[in-house]
Amino acid sequence: MNRYSMVIQWSDDDQLFLVTIPEFADRVVMPCTHGKTREEAIRSGEEVIEMYLEAWQAEGEPIPEPSVLQVA
Repeated sequence: MNRYSMVIQWSDDDQLFLVTIPEFADRVVMPCTHGKTREEAIRSGEEVIEMYLEAWQAEGEPIPEPSVLQVA
């Protein structure tokens, strides 16, 4: 499983759960995917992360580092 963050938020306007990936925010239009349920949104988010990582690797692009939560 990847270590990238996903933020999942309900959108009243869209009637969907929208997914953003904070580590990709400067390279990808956000939100980057969605789902009718939280579970669907999570699956879609994981697929998008894998898709971008594979594409960036194939193109020789730098890959953003996953964020690490520092708990004291």
